[in-house]
Amino acid sequence: MPEKKLSIFERYLTMWVLLCIAGGIFLGKIAPGVATTLNDFSIYQVSIPIAVCLFFMMYPIMVKIDFSQVLRSAKTPKPVLLTLFINWAIKPFSMFAISYLFLGYLFRDLLPGTEILANGEEVELWRSYIAGTILLGIAPCTAMVLMWGHLSRGNDGLTLVMVAINSLMMLLLYGPLGSLLLNVNAMPVPWQTMVLSVSIYVALPLIAGYFSRQLMIKHKGLAWFNAKFLRWLTPVSITALLITLILLFSFKGAVIIENPLTILWIAIPLTIQTLFIFTLGYFVLSRWFKLSYQDAAPVSLIGASNHFEVAIATAVIIFGLSSGAALATVVGVLIEVPLMLMLVFLCKRTNYLFEYNRIDKD
Repeated sequence: MPEKKLSIFERYLTMWVLLCIAGGIFLGKIAPGVATTLNDFSIYQVSIPIAVCLFFMMYPIMVKIDFSQVLRSAKTPKPVLLTLFINWAIKPFSMFAISYLFLGYLFRDLLPGTEILANGEEVELWRSYIAGTILLGIAPCTAMVLMWGHLSRGNDGLTLVMVAINSLMMLLLYGPLGSLLLNVNAMPVPWQTMVLSVSIYVALPLIAGYFSRQLMIKHKGLAWFNAKFLRWLTPVSITALLITLILLFSFKGAVIIENPLTILWIAIPLTIQTLFIFTLGYFVLSRWFKLSYQDAAPVSLIGASNHFEVAIATAVIIFGLSSGAALATVVGVLIEVPLMLMLVFLCKRTNYLFEYNRIDKD
């Protein structure tokens, strides 16, 4: 069956993303009052405008999922266990090691100064930046990864199963891992932020997608659903992604413009960490366990991406809004979308690596 042609949104998605990031930063710089007003509409540090956009980004993905596929994915433990191993046994510790190597050793002299944390303690800035990267490393993505898995034409059912499992694992492990790696006693975990963000970004569009899919197929038929409704719905998800980026970066535009070199030094270890985790998951472990491409892509993309809302909220709660840790989590947002789009493109160009029968014959 011939592959459908990409829409103008999908064909030039990287360009649209970069334009929206630039537009958001510019908006935040020239009209900070607008960004501040929008950002004030939040509950437990979950922005309501972004939550609305993320709902419309997630719903078109959820409504396309055949939920029998989710049940089949839950019965194949190998990709699920591999994802858990990457996310919780490797990623937090590799993030700590890589960020300490660069920010605490190689770039240490480029990051001078100290800051007073929210608790009154004075620390060197480079330590605060490392703390922010650690908070990103212990928060695997639970929302945006549905978009990355969908764009890579991976197994949406597996991605959804892993989103659910990772959400539960975060509730159990985020606090203990954060306390271990940050050496913070009784680290305050933003439970309300976690639960509310997962509910709005994942549970709500999941429920809406499931029931609306059942109703439409029942009353209109599967052919109408696939040919008419999904065709109309396709641009909604990407449009919501682009609006989300404009909003997100308008909130942080001034911070990014005022700290260009610092952002560069922080971005380097975060980028290396993302590429390392993706390479390990995609090119090494997934092929070692002979996963199909449809499973290998989401396994690797889930590990490479981060739940930046929770990381930012935790950094603000522990270290303060103007802290180096909070700035480091913002850098995670800045690099994630372009980097994940590049990895999605790489997945689609290398899917032949998972045609094991052909490779063995060659």
